[in-house]
Amino acid sequence: MPQDIRELIKRIDDSHEPKLSEGHERRFLRKLEKELPAGKRSVPLKFIIAASITVLICLSGYLWLGQQDIEGSQNEVVDSSAEEQNAKKTVKLGDLSPDLKKIESYYTASINYELSKLDVSETNKDIVDDYLKQLNELNQEYLTLSEEMNAYGPNDQIIGAMVKNLQLRLQLLQNLKKELKHLKNQENEDVTNASI
Repeated sequence: MPQDIRELIKRIDDSHEPKLSEGHERRFLRKLEKELPAGKRSVPLKFIIAASITVLICLSGYLWLGQQDIEGSQNEVVDSSAEEQNAKKTVKLGDLSPDLKKIESYYTASINYELSKLDVSETNKDIVDDYLKQLNELNQEYLTLSEEMNAYGPNDQIIGAMVKNLQLRLQLLQNLKKELKHLKNQENEDVTNASI
């Protein structure tokens, strides 16, 4: 038979609940204040000094390493050939930040790798030449973007266009590789069908 919860609560006798001993709350508060004194907890002066020294050491190390990079890049310019020394100094995509240098290095290495793996023959020479012509146009566009960056300074649009250019060149070479593979498979099928 269902019972009303309100009636059950009314019937509960408070005497069944355990009672705290007299003065328990007061003793607890005294112990609490003894362990955690009230008031503002201040940070020790030694900690502040140590943290300040750590920050200064990190900051000076960062600035010193940055200065070493600048001096190193200046030495690279001095060590370059006479022809390059006569040309005006241009800022490359990789000179702007380490992340952009990684991106530029990745794409140029991938592009060079794909170029080195090309298998050019008499049958696919025209196709390869067409792709290489497009690749050369993209390369010229990249140089134009580089000149614009040197003239107007680096901005997000130019940097994005340069990265996109690198991506397009790599994609173009990958498309060429697929087309050459497809052409080779087709030639193999033609040879197989002719021999049957």
